[in-house]
Amino acid sequence: MLIAWLALQVAFGGDAERTDSKGALTEIAQNGAWLLWAVGIGLVFFALWQALLACVGYSYRSEKRKRITKRIGSAARAITSGAIAFGAFKYATSGAAGDTTQQQQELTAQVLSWPAGQWIVGAVAIGVIITAGVIVYKGVKKSFEKDLDMSRAPSWIEPVGRIGWIGKGFAYGVIGVLIGLAAIYADPQQSGGMDKALHTLAAQPFGPYLLAAVAIGIAAFGVYCFVAARAFRG
Repeated sequence: MLIAWLALQVAFGGDAERTDSKGALTEIAQNGAWLLWAVGIGLVFFALWQALLACVGYSYRSEKRKRITKRIGSAARAITSGAIAFGAFKYATSGAAGDTTQQQQELTAQVLSWPAGQWIVGAVAIGVIITAGVIVYKGVKKSFEKDLDMSRAPSWIEPVGRIGWIGKGFAYGVIGVLIGLAAIYADPQQSGGMDKALHTLAAQPFGPYLLAAVAIGIAAFGVYCFVAARAFRG
């Protein structure tokens, strides 16, 4: 939800410079280092929960393939949230969040220098785009409801969840396209994460409106996550 707020600032001429997890940490840090510690600790517990789900979770999914896919997704979320938690702790102690876009571009440049590096980066781009498509499909088909005990969720979670999953998937799709352009042109400057993707959207014709729409989707996903915290089936 903080990322959505930062993206809206960019869309309508605000002073936000970063629209990714690092930008969110910067926004939090302005209200005190103790908040960074609180967020970091919360993310550590989230990472542990996802790691546990990756090992023994989703037993309610009868299809073995679906259960394995869910567990792989939880493993990926455990790694991602653990990395953001590390960033929060580092920021709280050093006062510097680091530049993730630059780090991602440096990594892309390193991979592009390998034999068949363009093909490897292209394969990553295809993987990200496929993931984005799966996320959008999950929103369109409302399959996220299978992970919730709907008797414990409010009735409005269906439209909010659909908007959230579709918005999140669209943002991931832009990231995949940027990685793909880096592969096609062998230019690591084309690549980037959420921050680069949302700023790229803002630079397009009608960009502020596109970015605002994506921001609303990301905010809706944040609201969905609060509900899922209570109604998730595990």
